[in-house]
Amino acid sequence: MQKEEKKVEYLELIYDLIFVYIIGRNNALLRNVEGGFVTGSTFLVYVFCTLAVIQIWNFSTYYINMHGRNGLRDHIALLLNMYLLYYLGEGIGPHWDSYQKKFHFAWALILINLGIQYAIELREHRGHPMEERSIKRMMLVLFVEAAMVLAVLPVYEKTGIFLAGAPILYGIAMTRIFSDENKAEMVDFTHLSERAMLYVVFTFGEMIIVIASYFDEAFTVNSVYFSAMCFLVVVGLFLCYEVLYDRIIDREKKTAGINYMIIHIFLIFAMNIITASLEFMRDEKVLLWPKILFLIGSLLLYFFCLFALQLYAKPALRLCRRFIGPVIVTTIVFVAAMILLRDNMRINIMISVLYVFTVFVEIWRYSRPSCA
Repeated sequence: MQKEEKKVEYLELIYDLIFVYIIGRNNALLRNVEGGFVTGSTFLVYVFCTLAVIQIWNFSTYYINMHGRNGLRDHIALLLNMYLLYYLGEGIGPHWDSYQKKFHFAWALILINLGIQYAIELREHRGHPMEERSIKRMMLVLFVEAAMVLAVLPVYEKTGIFLAGAPILYGIAMTRIFSDENKAEMVDFTHLSERAMLYVVFTFGEMIIVIASYFDEAFTVNSVYFSAMCFLVVVGLFLCYEVLYDRIIDREKKTAGINYMIIHIFLIFAMNIITASLEFMRDEKVLLWPKILFLIGSLLLYFFCLFALQLYAKPALRLCRRFIGPVIVTTIVFVAAMILLRDNMRINIMISVLYVFTVFVEIWRYSRPSCA
């Protein structure tokens, strides 16, 4: 019997809205500029906080995809995590020593809550070896990561060593190690890909909110130019993902989608950095080199993740030389031009627009089966 297609529920959309708030909190970390640079410690905290939040969303999405029934227990569990996410968001701040306990306790409790949901599901799948194995593995990942998160606090207090990255890397690595093709029978990839797309859209929403600051300056030629260029960068990035999702990704593919979701963790992370980079461009406190490097690095990571998603392309749309060659050449020209012309931000932002739309044209051309 064919498995009934899983629909995205309203509860999932409401749950996702809290992540828009947390994205804004995360990006606020990068406003802590000293001497024209974002300090190394601040950027490290930003990376860990961002990846931790996206990973929580990833774990929640997988649980709902495989076991969610939109029942009372699902509502209670998700709303509890939503409440805890407020504490996690409030635990993100420039003075990390003052906030990290709140952040780590909320993070651990969210993981424990998800682990308990899997433990309850285990009783429902007795006698089904594949489901039992998958559930036990996820319980191990979640409970061990929660223990690691709680262990970060005393280690930091005694040694001053910040190990928040260890639980995140553990969760990513173990999720990948425990994935297998049998899990594809339990996963609805159509639902999974749609959930990932919606999170990307919400992240674009935060980007749109941020660039609104470009429109609050005096109405001059310069302000109109920068606001238009910044808007076009966001539009171009969105169009690239839209074409990929609508025309290239095989959403009917039989797969567990583990790599698809891991790639999205870093794709959304890149989008957060792009959002911060767009803020930096009009911030006079930030020196030139950080502005350029943040923008170049975030755009390259975004497109790298976008191209990596083509592992899930339709059979007729596999990567071809006519697509890869122009993109590589365009990227090299983009990086060189940004560095050589770094002193002129008007030209830099125009180069960024041209690069984004050039890649978009290549993705659109690639989306036609004739390229295969």
